[in-house]
Amino acid sequence: MYKKLIDQFQSPDNILKASETQLGRVDKISAKIIKGITNHKAFQDIAKKELDLIFKKNIKIITLTDSSYPVLLKQIIDPPPFLTYLGKLDNTSPCISVIGSRTATSYGLSTSENLSYKLAKKGFQIVSGLARGIDAMAHKGALKAQGKTIAVMGSGLNKIYPRENTGLFKAIAQKGTIFSEFKINTDPFPSNFPIRNRIIAGLSCGSIVVEAAKRSGSLITARLATEYNREVFAVPGSIKSKKSEGTHSLLKQGAMLVENEMDIVDELHHFIHEKKENCQPVPSQSLQKQKSTHYNSSKVNKYKIKYFLEPYPVHIDVLIEKAGMECSQVTSQLLDLELEGIVTRHQGNYYSISEETH
Repeated sequence: MYKKLIDQFQSPDNILKASETQLGRVDKISAKIIKGITNHKAFQDIAKKELDLIFKKNIKIITLTDSSYPVLLKQIIDPPPFLTYLGKLDNTSPCISVIGSRTATSYGLSTSENLSYKLAKKGFQIVSGLARGIDAMAHKGALKAQGKTIAVMGSGLNKIYPRENTGLFKAIAQKGTIFSEFKINTDPFPSNFPIRNRIIAGLSCGSIVVEAAKRSGSLITARLATEYNREVFAVPGSIKSKKSEGTHSLLKQGAMLVENEMDIVDELHHFIHEKKENCQPVPSQSLQKQKSTHYNSSKVNKYKIKYFLEPYPVHIDVLIEKAGMECSQVTSQLLDLELEGIVTRHQGNYYSISEETH
């Protein structure tokens, strides 16, 4: 409703000066909201005390009308009218949320940390909810990569939850951003978390669900991401694990399956502003010129990259990272193997090895 009011009246001052008749022209506005606005002076003392406390704690505040308000969050239907925050705002790097179960398996925890580490290295800000489990490991992975991470609280900034993540809270406040739309002394009531989930989804160009049961709050975030026209990704797990029933359900509904960070980078590459190494396959014209060269099977064994290829296509960036080789070395070896018929090149810089060879 606040967004509708700003669209109609252009500024908070104009909203507070508006008459009941003018306010009544706003689509779907309730009588309760109109009464609250017209009687706003009764709440001035409360608001002043809250602001005094915010400034005393060196907490910053940003409103929907500020130019530095997160751009993607501003686009959702009900963006928060203001956010209190610790740390630094960065509206230049794209955000992606990594979310999942609080009681995750070791597989889920390691996957969350590893994905977040690699995505942070690629230039993404990792968004999550500071909860124990998948969320905490997502933040830790980003920090480990010396990257940026955003925690969105389901409580006020003066009420760290869970307490066990106090150290993580402080690390994020130093190197990333912590957001809350609640009063700074608000306790972590269960009803707050679905509310904060819309911020996690709204900040992000995509949401990755690493591990989630059927009735998981992460599925709320994924549903919201879909409503906001953002990409939804899901990491598959064991068919025997109840912790993965929610992620498998998302995959059945059309979420993109994630095996490694390149599945996300390839889909959201247009959000990344950093220049990446230009590692392109050899043009087909050059390949054609070299087809007269003959290779015997014993020569193939010298190619290190062969041992990192699979029957399923793997992105060249993944091969470079696994092999620990220079881009030029990898492309050269892939070309030789392609000429020998050992490797198949696929669209989008993906390569696979023939099953017979494998």
